[in-house]
Amino acid sequence: MAKLTTKSAFTIGLLAMLLSVPALGASINKSIKIGAGEEADGATSVNGSISVGADAVVTGNLKTVNGTVRVDAGAQIGKASTVNGGLRISENVRAENLSTVNGSVKVGPGAVVDGDVSAVNGRITLERGATVSEGVGNVNGQMEFSGATVGGDVETVNGDIELADQSVVRGDIVVEKPSGWGWGRDKRRKPRIVIGPGSRVEGEIRVEREVELYISDSADVGGVSGEMTIDDAERFSGERP
Repeated sequence: MAKLTTKSAFTIGLLAMLLSVPALGASINKSIKIGAGEEADGATSVNGSISVGADAVVTGNLKTVNGTVRVDAGAQIGKASTVNGGLRISENVRAENLSTVNGSVKVGPGAVVDGDVSAVNGRITLERGATVSEGVGNVNGQMEFSGATVGGDVETVNGDIELADQSVVRGDIVVEKPSGWGWGRDKRRKPRIVIGPGSRVEGEIRVEREVELYISDSADVGGVSGEMTIDDAERFSGERP
């Protein structure tokens, strides 16, 4: 997953793509609904939400500028993206990349994302059994994984990260140093990183700034590097520090 300092380029590209949709015959001021069990080749809106019913199959992508994308249980979709809105992915959904600029992302139990999950300003939640094959990242906002697996790196600048219920990160956890743009947040605040009981980081926790780092006695971490070492972590024995 590209470094989060390239998020400005990501944002510009996503905005350009989505703002061009009227020329492609997309809905402008209307929400779109794909019913349960239906098949579709994608959906695009500007000022409207997109909903996909249970067990529907969408072979293309779901894109909106101002609106939420909701996908019900068992559905299959391509990529889902929005600029101002959230992504709500229910249990046992299969999807490709999920991305938003200003909004939260929630991936339900047993869902599979065959790519990245990213936000600029927004919370990211992965529920029990959810799997992301590549990376997960944001700039601002909490990331909470409960019994989930991430195949790549987990990256943030100002966000908090919590791994709970034996979650696994197969890559690194990376906390980047804030750059000049700062994304409107206080750069002096220390992100809070919690590696809970039974959770595992197969790579390292790489911090380019000081963080509040808590590691359970029963967690497994490949190391801590950058501005801190493993000795700087606070160990704990309960469910949470």
